[in-house]
Amino acid sequence: MKRRNHVDHQDRDQAVVLGAGIAGLVAARVLSDAFDRVCVVERDPSTSVAPERRGVPQGRHIHALAARGLDVLEELFPGLTAELTEAGAPRIDLLADNRPVFSGHRLCRTASGVTSVCLTRGLLEATLRRRVQALPGVRFLDRYDIGGLVSDGGHRRRVVGVRALGRRSGSAEQELAASLVVDATGRGSRSAVWLENLGYGRVPEERVTIGLSYTSALLQPPPGGLGDANGILIAPTPQHPRGAALQTVEGGRWLVTLIGVLGQEPALGRQGFLEYAATVRPSDVHDAIGAAEFLTEPVRFRFPASRRRHYQRLAAMPEGLVLVGDAVCSFNPIYGQGMAVAAMEGLALRDALARGTVDSARFQRSIARLLDAPWEMSTGGDLAFPGVTGRRTLTSRIGNAWVPRVHAAAASDPVVSRTFVRVAGGKARPEALFSPALVARVLRARLGGMVRVSG
Repeated sequence: MKRRNHVDHQDRDQAVVLGAGIAGLVAARVLSDAFDRVCVVERDPSTSVAPERRGVPQGRHIHALAARGLDVLEELFPGLTAELTEAGAPRIDLLADNRPVFSGHRLCRTASGVTSVCLTRGLLEATLRRRVQALPGVRFLDRYDIGGLVSDGGHRRRVVGVRALGRRSGSAEQELAASLVVDATGRGSRSAVWLENLGYGRVPEERVTIGLSYTSALLQPPPGGLGDANGILIAPTPQHPRGAALQTVEGGRWLVTLIGVLGQEPALGRQGFLEYAATVRPSDVHDAIGAAEFLTEPVRFRFPASRRRHYQRLAAMPEGLVLVGDAVCSFNPIYGQGMAVAAMEGLALRDALARGTVDSARFQRSIARLLDAPWEMSTGGDLAFPGVTGRRTLTSRIGNAWVPRVHAAAASDPVVSRTFVRVAGGKARPEALFSPALVARVLRARLGGMVRVSG
């Protein structure tokens, strides 16, 4: 029989965070201002960070940190941007320093004023973890699985802790008491099941099946690299469901990700990698990597569907439990929204803590409002592909008819190009793409003839 360590449930000075990914680290940072002690429970070893962590299967692939996400992380971790650039991560203008292609149109390059840093997931996660570990009162409990929630006896109206079982041989199961539990365990979160078992009903779930496949490798650029550019993005389209992205990351290396949707799966192996890249149109990425040297073997990541759990629709929520990050909503990663949304959820948690005791149901409603726009944008883009299954709203239909025209106009009009990048980077609301002034520019470009990439 396993040993069991009991902790006094009257201890209300501790918050427990489940998961040490980006969402969990942001939550721990915010909680450290409000609680004497914060315990971060993580199943992976403390010596392991993305891309090596099993809990981050997408860790070896390109990660886009949207401009709004970087702003929020800088607010929560002052000096973070400088620390990342000192570690070699290039800071770029998302339009002037990139060669983006959307809907088959190469956006005109101009200074957008929207900046971000280009880096591997490993560098970002390791930097944030180091910052959080240095905070007073924060400790990490690594190599532990979560066995379930601990509720307040027969009433089940409050979560008062979690059961944690060490993955090391002979480890004892512990009951970690907490006045607040934050579930940041990602897509594999078990909270929906635990809440149903506690009598709160089934959490409504929404899925949009995209059948995304990534294959990525690190490469050493040839002399000259990309010239005056830092990266390339060629987004797949319904007509050509293959895409590719190249990003210069720390150390001057290239991280190259090949993309396929709806069954289009980039090959493994170096030769297969190059052959698939040759099928992506336009040929910018293939042309760039032909003389580059592979530093790693290509690796694959599959993402079957975007998924959103509507905790805000439950008739009730137990106090003492909130959910953030992919535990609530996981986006198609091609849109680069996950980390930025996790950062903004950290601000929502900070606001809730500032009001005193966190009202769980109210917090999940605030998260739902925050998620509405990015969810509509990403799933709406996926639903432009006829083979994608999901609910097609009037908003998504209008967007899928209009946004390709915005892309076409952005090929020749720098104002349209800048506006699109500001929306994509989270610096402007999606409504900016439908403003009267922008609509006029798009229609004028359409009448005047549009530039389209071919071949």
